[in-house]
Amino acid sequence: MAYFILESCIGCTNCQTICPSQAIVGEKKGLHAINPAICIECGACGRICPAKAVEDNFGVVAQQIKKQDWEKPTFNLNACISCGICLDTCPAGALDANLQKVGSRHVFPCLPDESICMGCGFCAADCPVEAITMGPRLSKSPKLVKKAS
Repeated sequence: MAYFILESCIGCTNCQTICPSQAIVGEKKGLHAINPAICIECGACGRICPAKAVEDNFGVVAQQIKKQDWEKPTFNLNACISCGICLDTCPAGALDANLQKVGSRHVFPCLPDESICMGCGFCAADCPVEAITMGPRLSKSPKLVKKAS
C-alpha cells in the first residue's frame, strides 16, 4: 500500500523532491498527491515533511526526522556474500560495491555518500544473509580499501 498526503500539506515540495520513484505530484504551495501505482513505500516523504501531512496505509501520520538522524545501513562484511542484491534494491542508488577486505578479491557494499541514502531499509530487508542492519551511523569500517578502478 502507498503513502498518502493529507489536507494539511503546505506545498513545500520537499516530498516531491526526495521521492525516488517520482510518485508525488503537486505545485508549490498547493496540495500534493501520491500516485499509489508508482509509490514504492520507502517512507522518505513522511520523514522529510515539516507539516506532518503524510500518512501510511495504516493511518499513522509520519513524523518529520532530521535528515542527519535517518537510519543508515551498516554492513557486516564477515557475513556479506557479495551478491549485489542490496545494490540493485536501493531506490536512491546510494550504495556502491567498491570496498575490499585486505587480501580478498571480493567487493563489498558501502555507503560512499550518506546524504544520498533515504533510510528506507530496503537493502537490509532484501539481504539474503542479514548482513545489513539499519541504525545510526557508526564509525568507519575496519580494514577496508577502495577497489582499484
